[in-house]
This record gives sequence, C-alpha cells and structure tokens, in this order.
Amino acid sequence: MIENVPFALLLAIKVLVVLGLMLVIALVLIWGELKWSAHIQSRVGPWYAGGRWGWAQPLADALKFLQKEDLVPADADDKVFKLAPYVMIAGTLAAFVVIPIGPTVVARDLDVGIFYLLAVSSLSTLGVLMAGWSSGNKYSLIGGVRAGAQLIAYELPLVLAAVAVVIQAGTLSLTGIVEAQATPFFEIGGTGIAIPYVVPQIIGFIVFLVASLAELNRTPFDLPLAESELTMGYVTEYSGLRFTMFFLGEYAGMVSMAAIISTLYLGGYWVPGLSDDALDFVGPFVLLAKILIIAFLMIWIRWTYPRIREDQLQSIAWRWLIPLTLFNIAVTATLKVVL
Repeated sequence: MIENVPFALLLAIKVLVVLGLMLVIALVLIWGELKWSAHIQSRVGPWYAGGRWGWAQPLADALKFLQKEDLVPADADDKVFKLAPYVMIAGTLAAFVVIPIGPTVVARDLDVGIFYLLAVSSLSTLGVLMAGWSSGNKYSLIGGVRAGAQLIAYELPLVLAAVAVVIQAGTLSLTGIVEAQATPFFEIGGTGIAIPYVVPQIIGFIVFLVASLAELNRTPFDLPLAESELTMGYVTEYSGLRFTMFFLGEYAGMVSMAAIISTLYLGGYWVPGLSDDALDFVGPFVLLAKILIIAFLMIWIRWTYPRIREDQLQSIAWRWLIPLTLFNIAVTATLKVVL
C-alpha cells in the first residue's frame, strides 16, 4: 500500500509526524526541566497551570511568547536575522530522518547514516552564528563567536567518539549499529548475552555526552548565552515567534542528541527478549524511555554545575576529550583485530 503513495505525499507525512513527535517530546522536556530543577533546588515548581503538577506551563509560556511583538532591529541584516531560527531547528528535524525507532520503522536507513547525522546536527550552530552576526548587537555577536568556537572545539571529540562505535559495530548504518548491539557478545549456559555499547565504550559515551552539552550550549557550556555577561547572547534581539523557535530549538536539540546517544550507546529501540515484530511496536516506546533518561541526565548536570570560563571550555576539549577519544579509538581498533 505504501508503494502506491506518491513520494511527495509520503515525504510530507513523514515530516509532519517527525515534527509533531519532536514538538510533543520537547514540550514534555520543558515541563520536566521546570519540575526537576525545582526539586533539585527544593522548590515546588509549576503547580497551577492546567491543574495539579502544572502540566500546561510550557503551553502557557508558548502562548505568552507568541503574543509578543516580533521586532527586527534597525541595524540587523533583515533576511539572515529572520532565517536564523529556522536554520537552527531544521538541523534538529533532519537528524530524525536516519534514527531508527524499530527494526523496520525508520524514515531513511542510509549506509552512511552516522556521517549524515553528525553533519546535520551541526546545522543548529550555523543558525546561532547567523543570529549573532545579523543582529547588529555586540552582545549577540560575541555570543555567536563563542558558539563558533565551541563548534570547532567540541565537534571533533563528538565525531571521534562516534568513530569508535563505528569501528566496533563495523557499519555506518544506525540500524546496523543497533543490530550489532543486539548481537550476543558471549554465552552463559547456552544463552547469548548482548551488551550495549555504553559498557565497552564508556569513555566514548562520557565524551559524547559532554560534547553534546557543549553543542547544545547548555550549562556548564552556555557561554554563547551567558545571561550575566551577554544579556541573552545571540537571542538578545529576538522576540515573539522567533524567540520561541530558539527556545524550542534548544529542547528539540536535547531530544535529537538524546536519541543519537541512545542509538549509539544504549541499543536504541532494542530490548532483550523481543522479536523484530514485537520491537516494531514496542521499540518506539523503548527508545522514548532511553531518550528521557539521557535528557534527565542533561538537566541534572545543568542544575548541578556552574558555568565554566572560555579558557576552561577550550582546555577540556583540546587537552582532555580529544586525547581520550583517540585513546578509545586505538583500544577499540586493537581489540577488534585481536578478538
């Protein structure tokens, strides 16, 4: 039946489904951050919006932002200024094209899926650079330059951490990486035991998580925003719908990065003991649960550690993360040949 659906219509349906899921999960994460951060700081957090637990607080905030006037500074580059938030969120949406949520449930299973994924995930930083440069504001420009510096510093350990996973799995396909993690690593009493890559690739997992926080400009790597230094950094001049797009894009980016980490290191949609037919139905919920676990870890880190200085940020990347990933690649490659 799917073969008879026009390509353009099928593509539009997939985009709408991905967009809808991403927005829903992003709103859940916004509510989760409000509640989890409140508990970390011994506060109640949202309570009244929508009833008990304040579940409608993200919707109320979105409605508030959408009612604000959409302003464009007189000194701004009008076209680039307006396009920046859409470029930022486009990279996040594009990442879900190759992320499998079931053995046969994936928009496009590319042979070079990991290359595509790492390429489009950096588009959000391009949107930040566009916003910082086009705003005609010194604080926005400094925020954009800082974002560019973070991209250069942390994209390399992000890629190198993924290279070790590719070496161990023997494939660049994300579906293949999940299947490799589901393959029994050893047997106990005739029963095959599969191990997610978070165990053998624990160094890569930690590096990828830290680099993801830097890519997302989240505390302790939120120097492009740095409210106490740069007002609001690259979003200082934004208001209304475009500010909402940047705000939503941060949490959509969290969903995207958490999905990537879950796929590379936690087995993605896979769970022991279920057949492929069962995983087609259960897999999306398994992946969602893993995404929420990683997202909770990101939120926990944000509300635990203070913002670091720019020199410390660069030092962590170049003096620690990159050497660690190179060591991890060397060990993984050696064991792959020996074993």
